[in-house]
Amino acid sequence: MKLTTMLAIPVALCLSGTPAFADDLTTPGDAKSLGFSTARLARIAPWYQARFNSFPPSDGLLPGAVVAIAKDGKLAYLQAIGSQDRAQTVPMKTDSIFWIASMTKPVTSVAAIMLVDDGKLELDTPVARYLPELGNMRVATFDPATGMPGLDPPKRAMTVRDLLRHTSGVIAPEMDFAFPERGITNATAESAIRAIHMIYGWRTVYRRDRTLADFVSSLAGLPLVHQPGEVHEYGSSTDVLARVVEVASGQPFDQFLQSRIFTPLHMVDTGFDVPKEKLDRLVDSPMPERPPIWNVTTPAKLFSGAGGLVSTAPDYLRFSQMLLNGGELDGVRILSAQAVQQMTTNALPPDTRIFGGDEVGARAGTTFGLGFGIRTDPVHSWIPGAAGSFAWAGYWGTFFWVDPAERLICVQMVQATPGSKGRAAVLSAGIAHLTYGALTVPQPSPASVPVTLSSEALGEYAGTYDFADTVSSRDIQGLADGNTGWLGIEAYVGIEPEGLRINKPTPGSPAIRAGVIAGDLITELDSAPLKGNTLADVLAKLRGPANTPIRIKIVHEGQDHARELSIVRAARRANAVQLQLRVEQGKLVAQATGAWPILEFEKAKATPLLATSNGDFVVDDDDRTRIEFVRDAAGKVSGLILNPGPWAQKAALIAPQPK
Repeated sequence: MKLTTMLAIPVALCLSGTPAFADDLTTPGDAKSLGFSTARLARIAPWYQARFNSFPPSDGLLPGAVVAIAKDGKLAYLQAIGSQDRAQTVPMKTDSIFWIASMTKPVTSVAAIMLVDDGKLELDTPVARYLPELGNMRVATFDPATGMPGLDPPKRAMTVRDLLRHTSGVIAPEMDFAFPERGITNATAESAIRAIHMIYGWRTVYRRDRTLADFVSSLAGLPLVHQPGEVHEYGSSTDVLARVVEVASGQPFDQFLQSRIFTPLHMVDTGFDVPKEKLDRLVDSPMPERPPIWNVTTPAKLFSGAGGLVSTAPDYLRFSQMLLNGGELDGVRILSAQAVQQMTTNALPPDTRIFGGDEVGARAGTTFGLGFGIRTDPVHSWIPGAAGSFAWAGYWGTFFWVDPAERLICVQMVQATPGSKGRAAVLSAGIAHLTYGALTVPQPSPASVPVTLSSEALGEYAGTYDFADTVSSRDIQGLADGNTGWLGIEAYVGIEPEGLRINKPTPGSPAIRAGVIAGDLITELDSAPLKGNTLADVLAKLRGPANTPIRIKIVHEGQDHARELSIVRAARRANAVQLQLRVEQGKLVAQATGAWPILEFEKAKATPLLATSNGDFVVDDDDRTRIEFVRDAAGKVSGLILNPGPWAQKAALIAPQPK
C-alpha cells in the first residue's frame, strides 16, 4: 500500500457525530449489538491456530497472532492466539508488541499531512525546498532493446505529493524489478536495471546507527529510476518523507510522532524500539535472528518512516479509528476531516504507470492515495470490503484495513518471514473472509410456513453453487454471475503498447495446456486487437463463464510471427466460496465445500433447508437465511440468491448433481 479530483473515489468517512472514546476500544462489547454473529467470530482463533499447527516456526511463521476488530467505534473482538515466542513457551497477549514494518508508512503519511494542515508543508512544493541536497538528481534511462543506460534531466521537480504516493522515482533495492510493466524482455536490459537496484543497495546509507539525514544525503548522488510523477513504484519515498517532516517541523522524527500522534492518541506501546521494561511483551522474530536494521531491542538513530515502528493491535486500532472518525479520537483532533478525505482518495492520475508488486493497480483492484492502498474493483482486490476501503500491510505479515461504508476496522498482528509458506497461509484474505463472514443480516426474514416438496422436486436444486470469493454481501469479491472461468494468466501480466505481456502463467492452467509460455505477448482477444487497451480493459475481456472458449493471438518472445490459440476457461474452484446442495432423507440440505464458510453454512455440517414455496427456502438459524433459486430462459435452475434484497449474495450453479 494519489489524489486527483477527476478520479476521486467517494469515501463515506465519519466527519461528524459522536467520536469513539477510549473505553469503547479497550474492552470488547456486545458483538451481537454491533451486527456480528458471536458464533462466526469464534471461527477466527481456531483458523489461526490450525495454521500455526500446520506451519511450525521452521516454515517462517511465528505461532501466534493478535486480532482486533472494531465497528461503529466500539471494540467487537480482541483476541490473542498462540505464543509470542518461537519455543512456544510464552502465551501471546493482546498487548504483545510487533514490528509493524510498512504499516509505519501510513503513520508517516499522517505526520506529513498534519504539517500540511499546520501550513508548514505544501504538497506540490519541490522536495528540494526542504532537502536541497536532492535538488540535482538526474533520471536514469534505459534502451529496452540494448539495456544501455543514460541520464536525463527531470521533466519536473520531485514534490512532496510524489513522496506520499510513491511517484518520486526513488526506489528500494529489495523491490521487484517489474520487467513486464517496463516492457523489457531483453536480458541485457534486465541486467542494467538490476544494476541500478544493486547500486541503491551498495551506495545508500541505511543502517540503524545512522540517521535519516545520512540516508537522504546518500541518495543525492544516485539517479531517480523514473521521471517524477510518471510511475508508481513502491519504495523508499516514505523515508525521504520522514526527513522532510523533520526539516519542516524542526523536530527529530521520533519526537514529532511521539508528541503529535502517539501521546494524543494514547498509543502507549508504539515507537522505534522496545524499552527494556517492555521486552517481555516483544514478539519473537519469525527467523532465528532479527536483521540488524530491524533489531528493535536496541535504540535507533535511523527513525525509518518506511518501516521502523513497533506497535500493538490496540494501539494501531486507535490510530485507525482516528482516521475513520475523520481525524479525531476522544475529542482530540489529529487531522482535519478534509485532510483524511484527501489521504484516502485516489491520488494517481489516469496516465500513471504502475510498476512492481501486486498491491496496487488493475491486477490488484486497487489504487493508491496519500499513504494507503484503496479498493476500487471488487473483482480483483486483495483489500476487502466496500469500494473506498483503505489498507496497508507490513513486511512480516501485519495488516489493517478500514471500511468506511461499514464503519469497520480490523488489525491483524502476525510475524512471518516474507516468501515463506507460513506467511502465505496467513495473508490478509483469511482474516478478511472471517471478519465479513461474521456480519449478520440486519433484518432477519419474517417467519414463513413450510411446505412439502417431493424428493424429485427437491433434486432439481441439488448441485454445487459458486459465490466466487464473496462471503458477505458487504464484501463482494470475484464474480458470482456465472463468469467464473479461469485461464491461469490473469495474476502476473503487464500491459504494453502492443498488447498484454504474460510473465508467469500458472502451472497446470488452461493457458499452459494450450501452449502459452512466460514472455508471450497477447496481441488479440477474439479477433479484437489489444493495442491501446488499458490493463483493466484486457482483464475484463479475459473473464467469462467456465467451459467457454476464448481465442488469443500470441507472439512468442524473440519471434516475429503470431499464432492463434483457443483456450477453454476452466471452473475456478480451489479458493472459491461454494455451497453444495443435496437431497437426504427427503430433505434438501446444504453445506459449504469451498475454501470458506458462508453465513451459518460450514464444511462437514449438513444444514436443512425448509421449503416455503417451489423455489424458495429458509434456514432455521439465527439469521433466518432465505434462499431463492434462479432459472435460466429454458426454465432450468441456474443459480441461487441468499437473502434476496439489499443484503443479497448471488451464486451460479456450476455443477448440477447428476440424476
